[in-house]
Amino acid sequence: MSIKMYQPLSLFDRWIQENNELVNKWKQQERGGEAVIHDQNQTHLRWCSSEFHKLSRKIQGIPPLVDHAQLELTVVYNACLCSAALSQFSEAELLLSQATERVIQMTGDDPISSDPPAFWKTLLKSVGNTTFNSSVQHLLCLQWAIWLATCQLKTIQEFQDELFSLFETLSTELEDDKRSNERGKSSDIPLLVMDPRRLIELLQTCTFIAQGAERLSEGQSSEALSGLQIASSLPAPRTLLAYTHLLSGSCLAYMSCPQMALQCYRKALETDSRCVCALYQSILIYRQLGNTQAEIQALRLLHSTLLLPSATEPPLAGTHLLSPSVLLCSQSLNSLLSVPSALSVLHSLAQKCVLHGRVSEGVEYYLDLLAALHSDDQHGSPSQVHAKDPPLPKLPELYLEAGAALLMARRPADCMALCDEVIGTTLELLPEKLVLEEPEEKFEVETGAVGAEGEDRMRMLLWTGAAYLLQGHCHTHLRDWKQAVTHYTRCINLLVKVHFKKRGFQPQIPSADMVGKQGTDLCILQRLKGLSLAGRGISFSQTDQLREALRDLHLSLQAVPDCVGAGLWCGEVLWRLGRRQEAAACWEKTWSFTTQASVQSLSLYLQEPQSGPSLDSTELRHRIQELGPTLSA
Repeated sequence: MSIKMYQPLSLFDRWIQENNELVNKWKQQERGGEAVIHDQNQTHLRWCSSEFHKLSRKIQGIPPLVDHAQLELTVVYNACLCSAALSQFSEAELLLSQATERVIQMTGDDPISSDPPAFWKTLLKSVGNTTFNSSVQHLLCLQWAIWLATCQLKTIQEFQDELFSLFETLSTELEDDKRSNERGKSSDIPLLVMDPRRLIELLQTCTFIAQGAERLSEGQSSEALSGLQIASSLPAPRTLLAYTHLLSGSCLAYMSCPQMALQCYRKALETDSRCVCALYQSILIYRQLGNTQAEIQALRLLHSTLLLPSATEPPLAGTHLLSPSVLLCSQSLNSLLSVPSALSVLHSLAQKCVLHGRVSEGVEYYLDLLAALHSDDQHGSPSQVHAKDPPLPKLPELYLEAGAALLMARRPADCMALCDEVIGTTLELLPEKLVLEEPEEKFEVETGAVGAEGEDRMRMLLWTGAAYLLQGHCHTHLRDWKQAVTHYTRCINLLVKVHFKKRGFQPQIPSADMVGKQGTDLCILQRLKGLSLAGRGISFSQTDQLREALRDLHLSLQAVPDCVGAGLWCGEVLWRLGRRQEAAACWEKTWSFTTQASVQSLSLYLQEPQSGPSLDSTELRHRIQELGPTLSA
């Protein structure tokens, strides 16, 4: 029997074998596809990275040799790619620098300029006629990836023509290598962990996306759009193609082409249904166009999408070695890709429905929101979505908004129950007196505390006052005038604890002319005061306490001059008192009020109540006509 003799592998061959075994193990893991759990994938990637780095150190332990150049640079490529995939860019950059220094030693050239574009141009020219030219180009692909991942877009721009030409160059060389490999032994050729051509395709698309986002943030929408249109025609994962359509839509929106922007957003969603940021951008366009029904429909769809488990996973994550999410991390892009959390969307949906006639639907959304906030499983929390959320209102304010919605849905008992919750948590913490100072708008509590604590107490006072106001509205709805007066009075008594202090003057109770921009605490205070005085005045009018009613209605109009309910009922009380000319003038003035967007944007509980006693404007106009020409006289 003949015995077959095996020649031991050389050190060089063992290194090739070790490299190829690592590559094959990774590709076997990669072929596992969706069955591979992300954490397992990352663990395996870290192991591969460590092994490639160990192998690289072994090879770099001997002097740089041209004969070993392809193996050495292939192992460096694999090690750097694994490091980049793990976002270990400093480690990848260091290994890349060491490898290029050894390449310079192999060619015997003088040291090269440290300027990155100049360095790589010189290096490529230096190795142009060597057998390891393509291996150096592979390293340039990695340098491109590191520049992109670390947002060095200006460096890429300076070198972009050379970078984008790499694909054609490498395609030709890899075809030649493939034919050569078929004639030789494939086990003798060091394998690459990722085809450089696929890497370049990924880098090209990601570069156009990153540049587009940056240019758009700088107001260069036309330049951004041209690059994104090129990117949309390149081979890329569907999520990246969806991003090109999304950013194209943002460019068109910036260029005041909302309908074309909506088409791009729809195309983004058709390309990848997980591109929820396209849905959110559509909502902003609908809001801009005043298409409320379309906005509500899109908000509902966005909310349901954000509750899906897939929506909480990074959309660019995958089983491939280098995830696009590693390359696309600029602040400009993240801002464009951000979406609110499911809770914020649910809040917006509830508000929109209530404010635009879909009250019952809005109430259900508010109750869902409160239930989600109280549950242990707050699905769609900001941490689960790569987003920068507008902050949700504090819980007492959400209770008040929900209470106002319940009252609009003619559920006063439920509204009062929510208000009792607010009062129960805030009433004992209220100060005896609160001073609002200018210009810093600090709050000075009677104890002398200012700053955050004072601001908190001011908010608690406003929340408690609003809860009493809503309870007054509920009793008005139930036609219980005595209880209505009681609760409106409780609100007023709270609000008069707040004084406004101008520099050089003594503190005084705020008046309408002191109110600044809408939404400030002082504005909310005045609106609460005006609405509570109006409610109490209307309640007095129902029990024929006309002089008390007239007093409160006048005070209400002083606090909130455009309060429609106060104006109409002031005229009604004047009419009953026989002061008909004044009544007619009061009605005419009230009808001239225009509903301001700033008032509509206030919280639901600061809107004028839709329930309770009302006056028919047609009948009031008929009364004015009966007065005849005496009115003009």
